[in-house]
Amino acid sequence: MGFDPWDAAFVADPYPAYRELREQGRAVWCEATGQWLVPHYADVSALLRDRRLGRTYLHRFTHEEFGRQAPPPEHEPFHVLNGNGLLDLEDPAHARVRRLVAKAFTPRTVERLVPAVQRLAGELVGRLRADGGGDLLSVVAEPLPVAVIAELLGVPEADRGLLRPWSADICGMFELRPDEETARRAVRASVEFSAYLRGLIAERRTRPGEDLISGLIAAHDEDGRLSEQEMISTCVLLLNAGHEATVNTTVNGWWALFRNPAELAALRASRDPEKLSTAVDELMRYDTPLQMFERWVLDDIHIGDTVIPRGAEVALLFGSANRDPARFAEPDALDLVRADNPHLTFGAGIHYCLGAPLARRELEASFGALLADGVPPLRLVEEPQWQDGYVIRGLKQLLVEF
Repeated sequence: MGFDPWDAAFVADPYPAYRELREQGRAVWCEATGQWLVPHYADVSALLRDRRLGRTYLHRFTHEEFGRQAPPPEHEPFHVLNGNGLLDLEDPAHARVRRLVAKAFTPRTVERLVPAVQRLAGELVGRLRADGGGDLLSVVAEPLPVAVIAELLGVPEADRGLLRPWSADICGMFELRPDEETARRAVRASVEFSAYLRGLIAERRTRPGEDLISGLIAAHDEDGRLSEQEMISTCVLLLNAGHEATVNTTVNGWWALFRNPAELAALRASRDPEKLSTAVDELMRYDTPLQMFERWVLDDIHIGDTVIPRGAEVALLFGSANRDPARFAEPDALDLVRADNPHLTFGAGIHYCLGAPLARRELEASFGALLADGVPPLRLVEEPQWQDGYVIRGLKQLLVEF
């Protein structure tokens, strides 16, 4: 089976196809997606830091100059929202916005949230226990990051149910070749979410609090402040990136643990927080939630003997890079005490995930709560099925019992 992101069998287990791709070369043309696939760790890591590539090209070229067609005008609300977020900005705009966001989203902010994260994780696991089990995804994995981001942003509890549907609809556009219905839902969610945040920002301007939105409003330097659109896009990115990564790492990770019972037993027997942190990193490497990170070629580049011209798109295959035997010993083995583990799940370079410390805290809290003393062992009820998406890859549900 080759690389086929629309094939259910490939999505369920893309790793054999990645092995084939790594054997084929350092850059492999994929006619179906119109991209150069980059499967090796060293190349993915280097290209994430290479300024000749960009998440956008509009800071240097028009669509016409770059040989690309402009998106339909009716999609503009999505592209305005997405294009002003840190993930899709390039320097100098990226450096300015990241510097200002970092003034508000500090390590201290994350540490201040830790007690709330641990409390929420314990409460969610308590609900799962009270029911004797259930869907780990909907009962624990999904509610935790949504609640944490809502707490971070200062979203009132009554409104938090709005966030997950908006996030899911917007993230549908990050898949390969989204259809028109997916685009329509993403545009509607972009409009609604932006309007909601605009109201929240207006409220915080008059009544600032301890939340991140108040911090973003207050952040300024010699270049000025964040624009309202930049604040909105930052908040949406924090929800989308933080939510999808944490949810899918949780359920993909538990599915991996169930298939590796000896590793699960050793993790359960350990009471060392550092070992839990090491295990979480290995689960992120072993089955990364973001399989592909796409970038545009702004100036001709060489990957090995292959010349990739300006205007092309490269697909950096995180899932393949994290299983590359040239970088990881026995990469297809789940090794929860793996010490040398520079996985690329959070990216690298200027687009390294700003929320990585918070995501790690959430994952440690949820795995820790499910593995705590006095909590009966979890057992898988039935083999799960994978969602249709490939770029953001996760399970539909994970049914468990105690």
